[in-house]
Amino acid sequence: MQKIKSRLKVEFEALESEEKHLKEYKQEMDLLLQEKMAHVEELRLIHADINVMESTIKQSENDLNKLLETTRRLHDEYKPLKEHVDALRMTLGLHRLPNLNEEEEKLSLDYFEKQKAEWQKEPHEPAIPESLAAAAAAAQQLQVSRKQDARQTATFRQQPPPMK
Repeated sequence: MQKIKSRLKVEFEALESEEKHLKEYKQEMDLLLQEKMAHVEELRLIHADINVMESTIKQSENDLNKLLETTRRLHDEYKPLKEHVDALRMTLGLHRLPNLNEEEEKLSLDYFEKQKAEWQKEPHEPAIPESLAAAAAAAQQLQVSRKQDARQTATFRQQPPPMK
């Protein structure tokens, strides 16, 4: 009987130790899941930021196009006026006014074309690699399925067998 009692005591201590380990494992698993979800959320926020930046870039390109067209239109209006003024000055014996590009290099039509070509050919950052996007989607799907599993296990609890 003493032998069984001591064995029972050893088994009970092992049981308590294993319960303690199991509790630690579950806590570590919860921490890992929280960390994973933080990373998934961070990826989601990064993706949202990328979408905002893409919209901002598109809007900026549209604004730049409008400004370029306005500048081109003003440049086209300026040329005949300058020619008329230069003709009038010549009839009065005065020197011609300097051309826009002589006054400032940036005001030549070639400059606008060059600028448009430069900002249009700037490479955009590559999209999120497919493997990273797939990993984020899989992690999110895994979380959804785990939440569903957690809800299912919460509703169904196996009852212990009746005591005899």
